[in-house]
Amino acid sequence: MKRRIAIALCFLLSVFLSPAAGEDAPIIALVGGTLLNGHESPALHRAAVVIQGNRIVAAGSQDQVKIPEGAIVIDTRGKTMLPGLIDAHIHLDIIGHGLYERYYQFLAKESSYHEVMRIAAKQLLRAGVTGGIDLGAPFAILDIKKEIDSGKIPGPRLTISGPWITRVNYEGGGEFEQYLVASTREAVVATIELIEKGADVIKVWDGLTADDYTAIVHEAHKRGVKVHAHLYEPPAIRKALDAGVDVLQHMGSAGYPPYEPELIAEIARKKVPVVQTISHRIWIYPASVEFPGRLDNPTLERDIPKHIYAELQRSFKQISELPYFSEIEQETRNAKKSAAQFIDAGAYMGVGTDAASPLNFHTEAMWREMSALVDVGMTPIQVISAATKNNAEIVGRADDLGTIEPGKLADILVVDGNPLFDINVLGYVSFVIKDGVPWYDAANATEALIQVGRPF
Repeated sequence: MKRRIAIALCFLLSVFLSPAAGEDAPIIALVGGTLLNGHESPALHRAAVVIQGNRIVAAGSQDQVKIPEGAIVIDTRGKTMLPGLIDAHIHLDIIGHGLYERYYQFLAKESSYHEVMRIAAKQLLRAGVTGGIDLGAPFAILDIKKEIDSGKIPGPRLTISGPWITRVNYEGGGEFEQYLVASTREAVVATIELIEKGADVIKVWDGLTADDYTAIVHEAHKRGVKVHAHLYEPPAIRKALDAGVDVLQHMGSAGYPPYEPELIAEIARKKVPVVQTISHRIWIYPASVEFPGRLDNPTLERDIPKHIYAELQRSFKQISELPYFSEIEQETRNAKKSAAQFIDAGAYMGVGTDAASPLNFHTEAMWREMSALVDVGMTPIQVISAATKNNAEIVGRADDLGTIEPGKLADILVVDGNPLFDINVLGYVSFVIKDGVPWYDAANATEALIQVGRPF
């Protein structure tokens, strides 16, 4: 124990003294709130987190963390501090429109990928999502990624797949969102081209053969790139699993009845991450029927140009007739069993939302998904750890993201209240810190936030 304390103290000292910590940067201290550090450990009350530059330099009990002289203190009493959320399944090129085909036709005539992706990026960060895996956008997203990384626009740290690889032509998506292949050789070529164009991960979709999966995984892994599989049906999942795909997306989201226990046990035993996206139909649809006001609200309207907002509202006129919800009754019957089976088996869980599929806005997709996971059996601390620490591991950034610890990058979400009592508190964002920079809405502005932060 003494040796571990000594190592921690040496590391903390090295962070304070290192130029990487930003010697000339202002020191920010979050003081007084409850701290959830990203691990499944008890909450630490009356805590403090000290940030210099873009790094966390201290985190712990308020009476044990020395606040450096001259630090800008942000009062977090009555609030909870937790790592920035990482959404393991987003779509930056969509914003919740009810009909994919019509949306992309509208986009081609009246707007642009760049315009809507900037909107989506801001909405995600405002919702506390400081990192996201985009699984299926055109490579125009690389321009948005550069704008975010340079600080030009607000948005999460992006991990991107670019177009997915499939043998089945999906006609409802936008232009350039898929690589349609007819052979294993073409699948390999597509994998190489995607990585060379800037893909951080590879997304495989339906219709591929066992040889396709094996070849794609082999080629991607040679280049240090993970493969995410968008699959529902057991035979396809078996092929992907045998090929060694790294992440299983959408399993358990009620698109298929509950799976065989043997398949679930193998996935859990192999610790293959499961990102279910369970709320994007089964919870979002009844939420919209029971409270249609969520589809037309001032927050959305402020973010979105008038012509795009008007088109969104037109697409919501008859939500019960939208093709996206055509099997909602059967999926609802499957929902809780399909989702809970992986939780009950002890599978390695990530959290992703499929934001912003129809009606599933970036502004609230993440807290709704986390709430749905609590509904089907995860505890609040488990789902918070899955959305932070586990997702950082899935992204391959566990060394510097996902937990609030000295030396980690300062990606921190501060919410009003206690999400361990009510996970829906995650929808009440006070402010978000990404890369050491606080971002805030005007309604939540304080003197300290104005001094060191940036408004949305």
